[in-house]
Amino acid sequence: MSMPTQGSGLDSGYQAAGAPPTADEVRGSSIGELMRQVTTDLSTLMRQEVELAKAEIRQEGKKAGKAAGLFGGAGFGGYMVALFVSIAIWQFLDNVMDSGLAALIVAVIWAVVAGVLYSMAKKNAERIRGLKQTNDSVQRIPDALKPHPEGVTR
Repeated sequence: MSMPTQGSGLDSGYQAAGAPPTADEVRGSSIGELMRQVTTDLSTLMRQEVELAKAEIRQEGKKAGKAAGLFGGAGFGGYMVALFVSIAIWQFLDNVMDSGLAALIVAVIWAVVAGVLYSMAKKNAERIRGLKQTNDSVQRIPDALKPHPEGVTR
């Protein structure tokens, strides 16, 4: 196997990214060549992480979009039911008391319902999982690639 020189690239015996080089290949490479390989590997790793994140966001976004559309339709249907039931209750209460008081009672009932729904929505929003696969993958990057400013000396 011939020894690569700085700037000439690796010879045909060097293994592609993904396969670790042998000790002889590392000893026979210049610092510049080793730095180039590390930079290439880091660049490939970061591109793969970005692609994973994009794919995961697309996948979760499609699910969320479909669910949002269905929730929107169900919400409109529920709104119409609530509107007509509210008018019916208002008319029923209007037979036994003043119309303004009947409307106020119906409004208070809806205020309580809205408060309960808000509380439930807030609890559910706190359970959103985010980009779990991407996060797990990024956490597996070796500690050597993460900055440690407290240990740096000049």
